[in-house]
Amino acid sequence: MTFVLPLGAVLLLFLASATIILLVIGPSILLKPRRRTPEFYRALHLPTTPSELHLPSEQLDVPVDDGISLSSWLIRADPPVKGTVLYLHGVADCKIDGLRLARLLHDNRFNVFLYDARRHGESGGKFCTYGYYEKIDVIKLIDYLNARKDLTLGRIGAFGTSMGAAVAIQAAAVDRRIAAVVSENSFATLRSIFDDYQKRMIRLPFHYLRNLVIVRSERIANFRASDVSPVQSVKNLDIPILFIYGKNDRLITHNYSIMLYDNTPAKKELFPVEHASHNDTWEVGGKAYEVKLLEFFEKNLA
Repeated sequence: MTFVLPLGAVLLLFLASATIILLVIGPSILLKPRRRTPEFYRALHLPTTPSELHLPSEQLDVPVDDGISLSSWLIRADPPVKGTVLYLHGVADCKIDGLRLARLLHDNRFNVFLYDARRHGESGGKFCTYGYYEKIDVIKLIDYLNARKDLTLGRIGAFGTSMGAAVAIQAAAVDRRIAAVVSENSFATLRSIFDDYQKRMIRLPFHYLRNLVIVRSERIANFRASDVSPVQSVKNLDIPILFIYGKNDRLITHNYSIMLYDNTPAKKELFPVEHASHNDTWEVGGKAYEVKLLEFFEKNLA
């Protein structure tokens, strides 16, 4: 005799199983993204250090919190210095991804400061909070740079991609020393982007699952997910901001960049890149992308 569970019982069993699995692995996925290493870039035959691009650099470990230091590179421009740009990488990435930007900006007399965010690359930290603590790290890094008597900083700008863009926006809203921001493929709120990832990974639209994971993550990492909201932060910006996005982005929909643009009261620009996805905006944008970046920083920092 074969026993068959009613459909309702099967659905309940499935939801219970999905809930348990998400409660176990969800916070780890959210708070502990993988750490990308130099081997990833070597496999792509890309440079992994400033010296490979003949860029003058200092290797630094800057303390930002109890027991947390951020692995960084400071690349000085030749005088006269036009300004200083901080590079903020995306989730699971590292400062290596910013070397191409460093080459472009250094060649045009900008200092560049690249660093591994907490819980990324070679930096310390147990958890990634997508801007809740990371925005304070940016403030500490600027404090460090300002304390260096041997540096000519000029005005300070920030270039962030993906998560780094969200962090740059949140930092600029609380630190007026940041004079301009380039945001590439940012999300609008942590809750909305986690919804998107949940639907894509397990194809379940239920908000209660997201809420369970976020609440547990908040307790583990001692932060408030609702405070991670670039779309609220942009409302407090009074500095120029350039929003770049790939129109074919499947990881973070370009509608978030448009939403951020619409909610920004300050001087703002949109730079959509046709046919670009999430990680190839520069490649697809080509020379026009480089020209746009330089024009923006020249205008607002130099």
